[in-house]
Amino acid sequence: MIDGCRKGNRTAQERLYKSYYRVMVSFCLRYTKNEADAVEVLNNGFLKVFKNIQRYEPAQGTLYTWIRTIVMHSCLDFVKARAGKAAHHELTEAVEVHVPPEAVSKMKATELLQLVRQLPPATQAVFNLYVMEGYNHKEIGQLLSISAGTSKWHLSEARKNLQKMIQHQDVNHS
Repeated sequence: MIDGCRKGNRTAQERLYKSYYRVMVSFCLRYTKNEADAVEVLNNGFLKVFKNIQRYEPAQGTLYTWIRTIVMHSCLDFVKARAGKAAHHELTEAVEVHVPPEAVSKMKATELLQLVRQLPPATQAVFNLYVMEGYNHKEIGQLLSISAGTSKWHLSEARKNLQKMIQHQDVNHS
């Protein structure tokens, strides 16, 4: 399949796309507000995959990891474009926001994803990179072209906003 993609074979490209579509579109949904945006980001990512398939070296990692890295960068490009000229805030000290574990445990993963998708694009991206992907603030800053302090601020904002949304849902479900 990889050899076919390297030769520009459309059938091989379609097979590769279809075999990774579901997992990658789910990944893109973490960084976008809706499925249409997720598919757009995924398609942009796969264009890069097909243009750069010659650079893929199996000895350096799995195809999944290579594709996921390219798709993640497409997600971040999308976030940067959407965030545009949003105000940059910096946080020098960590502000802890407490979300009761029982409130989160009552929620399904899809409900939590829906709440995360309501966050502003840059805040959503920082939350995903920090919580879901395990990046630190310095790495996030490099990926999003922001300072580590701005990354900390976005994470703090995400936690505050999610706490409010979870409490609001808790009140409405009681």
